Amino acid sequence: MNTLTSDILDRLRGADGFLSGGELCSEMGITRSAVWKHISLLRKKGYSIEAVSGRGYRLSGSPGLPVPEEIQPFLSTARFGRTVEYHETLESTNQRAKTLAREGAAEGCVVIADSQTGGRGRMGREWMSPPAANLYFSVILRPPVPPLRLSQIPLLAAAAIHRTVEATVDNVSAMVKWPNDILIDGRKVCGILCEMETEPDMTHFVIAGIGINVNLREIPADLEGIATSLSIESGNEWSRSEILAALLNCFEPMYDEWLEAEDLGDILPYLDRYAWLKGKEVSVERYKGSVSGKVTGLGRSGELLLMDNDGTEHAITSGEATIRKEA
Repeated sequence: MNTLTSDILDRLRGADGFLSGGELCSEMGITRSAVWKHISLLRKKGYSIEAVSGRGYRLSGSPGLPVPEEIQPFLSTARFGRTVEYHETLESTNQRAKTLAREGAAEGCVVIADSQTGGRGRMGREWMSPPAANLYFSVILRPPVPPLRLSQIPLLAAAAIHRTVEATVDNVSAMVKWPNDILIDGRKVCGILCEMETEPDMTHFVIAGIGINVNLREIPADLEGIATSLSIESGNEWSRSEILAALLNCFEPMYDEWLEAEDLGDILPYLDRYAWLKGKEVSVERYKGSVSGKVTGLGRSGELLLMDNDGTEHAITSGEATIRKEA
């Protein structure tokens, strides 16, 4: 959408009722014919705009897509979401974001897709990505911190997502499952996949890929009891654009505070308070075997603290945790 079309949309969005064509001509410095062309462009993008002779134009509906024009009016950020690249379909927002990061895209650039053909979660799992329902996006980060600290970013993002859900979505109570999931009643509503390019002593970029089930109404049979959505749990539909903007508004200041700290700092008590695994008996699958025991909390750098049957405490930096079923 070009700048002039976007400006007309902003004026229509802010108008109290109808906005006359003459006012738009005067403010934009264009003819009535040109105004009509821009109105037609907006309609083609899915905006419902009434046109009444003698009264002008009124915006009566939006397409419901998480496009820049729908997200940015809700932003209070300095960087996050100020540059947005939207696609109807992508193989993976993370893959596209990595390409942009290698080409020099600024920190805070967001890649969004209405659907993905190759969405992935951790451990290479497929992430279901149907159109017109959920949020699939990736944020480019360029943290000037040692690579050793980068494993904390999924938990930082999880805390921002949890705060956003708690503040904006009624009738749900979410929890954080170490290291990168948001659950409602034990079912996954959000997953985070962070990928990065680093050298031993510096970080080039981190891609924080996030998938949130927002308005998904039907869960596939093979995911029943495992996955859910904000709509299913709350009974309402939600604006994907407003949720994404609210998340970016929350994530940016938390990220900036984290950059000034030495570890997860002040966000650690919050993560501990909403930790799904705390106090539970779990098994953690790692690349070098597994370990089992009772979760006692989180370490300062986001490690899962686990006490085994011999009373030995383990600080686990990565792995896949599953709750052990009682015999």
